[in-house]
Amino acid sequence: MTARVLAVANQKGGVGKTTTAINVATSLALGGQDTLLIDMDPQANLTSGVGHKGHAAPAGTIYQALTAEIADAGAFILHTQVDHLSLIPADRNLTGAELELVSLSNREHRLRTLVDLLRPRFDYIFIDTPPSLGLLTLNALVAADGVLIPLNCEYFALEGLADLVATLRRVRAAFNPALDIAGVLMTMYDERTNLGQQVARDIREFFQERVYTTVIPRNIRLGEAPSHGMPAVLYDVKSRGAEAYLALAREMLARETATPGSHTERHLG
Repeated sequence: MTARVLAVANQKGGVGKTTTAINVATSLALGGQDTLLIDMDPQANLTSGVGHKGHAAPAGTIYQALTAEIADAGAFILHTQVDHLSLIPADRNLTGAELELVSLSNREHRLRTLVDLLRPRFDYIFIDTPPSLGLLTLNALVAADGVLIPLNCEYFALEGLADLVATLRRVRAAFNPALDIAGVLMTMYDERTNLGQQVARDIREFFQERVYTTVIPRNIRLGEAPSHGMPAVLYDVKSRGAEAYLALAREMLARETATPGSHTERHLG
């Protein structure tokens, strides 16, 4: 096997990137897919969200993987409480990596080097990115096959998307010609409000079939689960949020077996 690598990216904060990465990855792992989470956010919320706050693998965290030579890629991996789900953790040291990477050779490809070594071990690799378009996010986009874009269904949802799409286009041109929009996910959706319905229509009109049919509702359990160091799909599997992420994982698997559409060029080409 060789992994499908997806970066979960949006330079806006608070759109559900980390929640999405954790719960989609966990859902796939529960279905028997060997899945790896890579935490590229200095806040390390993904790391704590799967119960590994403050933990490092034998070779260190993603900070060491990005800034040092890699002798054994597997030594950066931690196993989680979920069968088939592994993690490369982050910590606050990653804050300094953005500056340190500037002076390193192949600075845009540091994560890709690690990911390419790990592809044969997994079915899926998810990379959680910080809320910026700096070198850490750039490394994730260079390493990825596709980008999963979470958009919260609020007034400013589409604001800044032009910058993200422009960045994806530049990455394709300079570093990663195969980079694709894997899908757009609507999060924090409230079907009871006219605003939520209007924003959802706008998102579907802009991205068309790239938008997942599954939407993630506003749900208190999605917010509670990280404080327990658990994915929501384990914390309360019957909650609306957990059920939505399980449905999203099924939809993703179905999409991955279908032939990709040609409309990607419309947004990135």
